[in-house]
Amino acid sequence: MQYEDAVMTAMTPEEAVRHVVSTEPTFAVHDVDVRGVTVKAFKNIPATVPALLAAGWARHGDGQFDYIALEDESQTYAEFTATVNRMAHAMRDELGLKQGDHIAVAMRNYPELLALVLAISSMGGVVVFVNAWWTTAELEYALRDSGAKVVFADGPRLERMLPLRDALGLTLIGVRDGEGQTALDYTKLRDGVRAETAPDVEIDTDDDFAVMYSSGTTGHPKGVVQTHRSAVNAVFSWLMQSVIAPLIDPPAPDAPEPPRPSALVVTPLFHVTATHPLFLLSLPAGAKITLMHKWDAEQAVRLIRDNNITRFLGVPTQSAELMEAAKQMGESLPSLDYLGAGGAKRPAAQVAQLAETFPNAGIATGWGMTETNALGIGMIGDDYRARPDAAGKLHPPVQELRIMDDAGNALPNGTMGEIAVKGPHIMRCYLNKPEATAETVQDGWLRTGDLGVLDDEGFITILDRKKNIIIRGGENIACLDVEGALHQHPDVLEAVVFSVPDERLGETVGACVQLRAGAAVTQAKMADFLQAHLAKFKIPVHLWVQHDVLTRGATDKIDRRAIRTVCLDNQEAKV
Repeated sequence: MQYEDAVMTAMTPEEAVRHVVSTEPTFAVHDVDVRGVTVKAFKNIPATVPALLAAGWARHGDGQFDYIALEDESQTYAEFTATVNRMAHAMRDELGLKQGDHIAVAMRNYPELLALVLAISSMGGVVVFVNAWWTTAELEYALRDSGAKVVFADGPRLERMLPLRDALGLTLIGVRDGEGQTALDYTKLRDGVRAETAPDVEIDTDDDFAVMYSSGTTGHPKGVVQTHRSAVNAVFSWLMQSVIAPLIDPPAPDAPEPPRPSALVVTPLFHVTATHPLFLLSLPAGAKITLMHKWDAEQAVRLIRDNNITRFLGVPTQSAELMEAAKQMGESLPSLDYLGAGGAKRPAAQVAQLAETFPNAGIATGWGMTETNALGIGMIGDDYRARPDAAGKLHPPVQELRIMDDAGNALPNGTMGEIAVKGPHIMRCYLNKPEATAETVQDGWLRTGDLGVLDDEGFITILDRKKNIIIRGGENIACLDVEGALHQHPDVLEAVVFSVPDERLGETVGACVQLRAGAAVTQAKMADFLQAHLAKFKIPVHLWVQHDVLTRGATDKIDRRAIRTVCLDNQEAKV
């Protein structure tokens, strides 16, 4: 977006938002009714996810720019669009799929996955994102829960689903190394259709777009139902950040034009961190997408260096490993202008280290949920360096946020409570779980289950999940607070904190840490170190150490519950 009439003096963030909303029609907002609740939403953006494809045509060089790269493969935007349109017609005309059908995708990060997301939604279907790490039993639950009867899958996923085919009445379509394993192949479907345009289907902005399964740590995961409205409002909220940034920090008059945005996708595309702020945003933003077959920090450095990649968004462990690899390879990756982390909190000590290693990059953090289409809170650069323990500010302009008590009352700034958000970006429901939906969405407010505080400047600090509070003799202890202190120890690579039953106090603090190779630490020595960082009652009185990576769950987050169970079952391993 160009603003020739904008003054070249720096605006405050609030001024920049008001300026853009009032002068740029794309980002105009209005009040709308969504499921009986009045929220603010963008007025003039594309109404549906597949409409983002056409909206980005000009920014992708009228389709001529390279759009997707994977190893030695590449596709232009025009080639990608043609594939989407042909697959949408094939699903409707060859497979007989209808508007509203749930259609599953289960594979690694392949270009086919991106094309299928848009093809399914173009013909009015609902994309069911299947976790590629799930076992056959977990796959069975999700397919039964979602009602998806047609599944596009690569080889390993097909192998796990073949035992379910007859019982669930599945139509399995092979992709990549899955081709030839069943009667239907992706390539034959795609090449058997010659369609220049998308199917003529009327899709309402409040129709369902996708089902994504949340990372529950107990029981079965919940299917989060996202609508077209919720996804596109999230996308344009992020796009607006790139428009207000030069108004807040104006470039020098002789500064060169910024390069075309280019994103490296390093997290699974069955989660919102990759799909929404990277893939879906890339469409209207005119950004190129580079996929990695498998995470490898040194390969990531080479890809960023050789392809002038500007945007990196991964879990905190990945940015830490990228930093270490870049140091070893003597690379500063000057093309990077955004280095973000999501999915978990980055250790505060790492923020300054990343800024020193990658001086051209804005070091950023973000918080969002599957239930919010990944939109939420974020900050970058000086704001983040000044507040490395915070999560950031609410991304404007369509969201609202409150800190609530258990009864749903708004709490004053500086008081810890549950973070609740409201807007057009929140989920419609949990699939087939009306009670869980009613507990989570109340009067339009999504109760996130995260505990935090809001300061007078609008910055939010997330202290913990409600379920990760340790109550020691009546004192509440946030696990993330203790983990942040443990990360200050020079030999600690990762840490997870949990409650340990105690006859006198009810609960005490336990921790499991991964140490650097060759390092050793005892509970007593760790307690001495932590005295400068934590109140005495927060210091772990039980410590387990290991040199292996801490156990992770399906979304690559540390599996707190699993680690706690193992530690408590192996009391002799304490130090």
